[in-house]
Amino acid sequence: MSTPSRINLSNRIRATLEEEITSGALVAGSRIDEQALMARFEVSRTPAREALLQLLSAGLVTSVPRHGTVVATISVAEYVAMLEVLTELESLAARLAARRMPAAQRSALQEAEAECRSAAAAQDADAYGRANRRFHELIYDGSLNEVLSRQLRSMRLRMRHPQSALFDRPGRIRHSLAEHQALLKAILDGDEEAAARAMSTHISSGGNVYADAIASLPGTSRGFEPAPQPAVAASAAPQRAVRRRATPRS
Repeated sequence: MSTPSRINLSNRIRATLEEEITSGALVAGSRIDEQALMARFEVSRTPAREALLQLLSAGLVTSVPRHGTVVATISVAEYVAMLEVLTELESLAARLAARRMPAAQRSALQEAEAECRSAAAAQDADAYGRANRRFHELIYDGSLNEVLSRQLRSMRLRMRHPQSALFDRPGRIRHSLAEHQALLKAILDGDEEAAARAMSTHISSGGNVYADAIASLPGTSRGFEPAPQPAVAASAAPQRAVRRRATPRS
């Protein structure tokens, strides 16, 4: 297998597992078996191992003696520390987006906010979670700071929490939508200070909801550390990674 094809396969495996971890399909402590990955995606050992190494580097999995590769846990203390950093980084992204976001991205941000409103009207927590993620990622991109955007995406991945659980909390969608509208207005108006304040309020409010969700989990005093799960290759539904050469970027 050529190097571009192998990299393409490993990226597909990583992206699939990443989505299953962040959505909650793979919970903390779940074992991910390399052999099972090879069978599921019909690949050799190398792309499967490279995908696991990428997840390890991102902090989404860890290597545990006698258990192999498992979905990483995050302690309450780590979560709180990361939330403090996230609040500052998100606020900076909003400030820069208010100053720099191109017109096309501003239109896309309005569309994402409209998707949030539609999901809120339908009381669809899953759809709202997806629209919320798109809304925030457009702000990351609109900051025109690639380093900041990468840092925020990486941190969001490590602070994974099923979006449906977050937005199932009483009143959270309603409050989140109002916060989005204030944030959108500030960015469209080019008001950097208002955008930063609105984002700080938004992240802090969501953080309080996360904290409530954490407090309700059994064994919270041990952090997010459920008993090790049986080894899996990710979701039960088999998927195949299409073997094709990566298309060179122009």
